[in-house]
Amino acid sequence: MHAALALALAGASATAFAAADPVAPSAPAFGYTPLAPGTYHLETIQRTTDAKLLDASGRGVRLARVVTGKVTLLTFFYTYCTDAWGCPYAYRLMTELRDRLSADPVVRAQVRFVSISFDPTNDNPEALRLYSGALSAQRDRLEWRFLTAPDMRTLAPLLDDFGQDVEVERDARGQPTRMRNHMLKLFLIDRAGFVREIYALDTLNPPQLANDVLTLVRETKRGRAPAASAAW
Repeated sequence: MHAALALALAGASATAFAAADPVAPSAPAFGYTPLAPGTYHLETIQRTTDAKLLDASGRGVRLARVVTGKVTLLTFFYTYCTDAWGCPYAYRLMTELRDRLSADPVVRAQVRFVSISFDPTNDNPEALRLYSGALSAQRDRLEWRFLTAPDMRTLAPLLDDFGQDVEVERDARGQPTRMRNHMLKLFLIDRAGFVREIYALDTLNPPQLANDVLTLVRETKRGRAPAASAAW
């Protein structure tokens, strides 16, 4: 196994402030072929919580409105993360997955991505706007929302509800300023707002993730959809 990958899998909770890995990360080799979308069922894990967040324009956004109605892939991030196996890896994987899924107009209309900052102090709406660039405005790609919390008091219970392991950094007065350490996780959420799968670095298989998204897209109220070809 590549040395950089072995290190990442052994210490998946590397901080967002670690020195950049000199070797560009690539997806781990999982040694299996994912089942085709719609041929299996993803169990319900938990209901998502709600919180009042801010988008890149500074408008208030209820989280409940952006994790329902569509199949949603959600993650937490920093705009300034330099750990090659952390936020930049998730960003690249999600960008590639977005391009693939957006090729089908039907899928494009039924899937969204949501990225929420760990650091409301630094990652204000303006920072989100600069970070996301043109991604949020691409009409030929599926929806991608970049959000931040108005303060740490709002963010902390949200992270707790998602089971996101973090370390709180405090200022000289003991006031929380940001979540410093974190483990990379992505949450796959169905149209009703229930988490159906959670991915960490050692389980983040891009073809499997793509097929899981399509499985939820093809779900009906009466059960699973018929078998379909894999997207990856």
